[in-house]
Amino acid sequence: MKLDKNEWNDLDRYFRVFESITRRFMGKLEHDKVAKLDVSLAVKNLPVAGLSLLDTVDHLRTNVIPQLSAARGSRYWGFVTGGATPVSTLGDWLVSTFDQNVAKEGDSVASEIEWQTIGWLCELFDLPQTFRGIMTTGATAANFLGACVARQYAGNQQGIDVAKDGVYGLDVEIFSTTPHASMVKSLGMSGLGQRHITRVCPLDNSEAMDVTHLRELLEKSDKRSKIVIASAGTVTATDFDDLVTISELCKEHNAWLHVDGAFGLFERLISGVNGKTKGIELADSITVDCHKWLNVPYDSGVFLTRHLDLLEDSFDVPAPYLVNTGNQPSFMSIGVENSRRFRAFPVWLSLLAYGKNGVKRWIESNIEHAKKLADWIDQSNDYELVHPCRMNIVLFRPNCSGLSSAAADKLTANRMLAINKDGRVFLSPGEWQGDKIIRAALSNWQTDQSDIEIAIQVLKDLARQ
Repeated sequence: MKLDKNEWNDLDRYFRVFESITRRFMGKLEHDKVAKLDVSLAVKNLPVAGLSLLDTVDHLRTNVIPQLSAARGSRYWGFVTGGATPVSTLGDWLVSTFDQNVAKEGDSVASEIEWQTIGWLCELFDLPQTFRGIMTTGATAANFLGACVARQYAGNQQGIDVAKDGVYGLDVEIFSTTPHASMVKSLGMSGLGQRHITRVCPLDNSEAMDVTHLRELLEKSDKRSKIVIASAGTVTATDFDDLVTISELCKEHNAWLHVDGAFGLFERLISGVNGKTKGIELADSITVDCHKWLNVPYDSGVFLTRHLDLLEDSFDVPAPYLVNTGNQPSFMSIGVENSRRFRAFPVWLSLLAYGKNGVKRWIESNIEHAKKLADWIDQSNDYELVHPCRMNIVLFRPNCSGLSSAAADKLTANRMLAINKDGRVFLSPGEWQGDKIIRAALSNWQTDQSDIEIAIQVLKDLARQ
């Protein structure tokens, strides 16, 4: 293809291709296999002259689209994955149309949209407007910001500007019970160290932090600075730490409190400020994902903090051509990227269109249907409910009565593979108290009773086999 500035005059041709591909893909979600386990990309050398639009689309339709998963569909229950709503999909299309670089303000309203989106998210979660922040690529990037700003806080306590001088000489201890893998990864990237975690014991039969043990560890610590990483909804059992008590202990010991609420923060829409997330408003920083339960397209995370000045200290690098003339800090000065896509727009448009009640309805629906699936498993002779379903995640495995631990793990792994090969539903593995399990996470706005019935039928069919 050859391009010139008049190419946009033929926009209708691109729209027809776009509409055709989108309609076909969306139309197959209910009937195609949810996951494609056996995939291979055709060997092809880089074109020298390039293909025509017709040949480009033909190659896409033949070699790529048939091998894509139905991750945005109603029975993709692996990991914690939402499915983009129609409005958020429209918003994401428009992000590419508008092609704004939201690095700093001064040339469009895009930066104001992001600030308003952060404010609306605080309203959505009933958090005080003293929380400010930035849209990120996801929880990993948000947790990385959390590690960096906590590191800067610790440095300030010791007279070290870590962003300028590095972590050498920093005397800090990190406490956590069930940190998400992305948090551990972030500690490594920030220089604090993946192994540099003092593990706080969990409560019995739980992933939640034992605050009595945390108190003992904090009192025993001789480090000059302390960081506590807590969870609002652990990734396996959806357990919530006692954030009120933890925040009191952090205040007593001048420790930074970071809370990973990637999807658990949405529980606040169900139970309110006195529910499982009570006390999260006292945290120094919070991570949340929008491409999970807010059901917007990847990639969309949020980092919130009550200490925006420390965030700016961590990431601002002055340069003459980057000088900011506005009253707000530049987004490039409070996050990883200098060049940033208009990531806030699909979130902003979704909140505008669906409102707090709309989001709350699909969260309630997911929780209701997860409990229905869990109840069936609990009553089944062929499966075992490994842990009570307390929110949107169901933990189970085949009936392993009489089997050794190794045999039970093998049966569980084989059954999960069989489920995913069947293709009517997609699940991901997990581990509970040393045993392999199967994990279903219902986070998609479209999931309804018919999907639960299909999943139950799959489980029945494979149990007979």
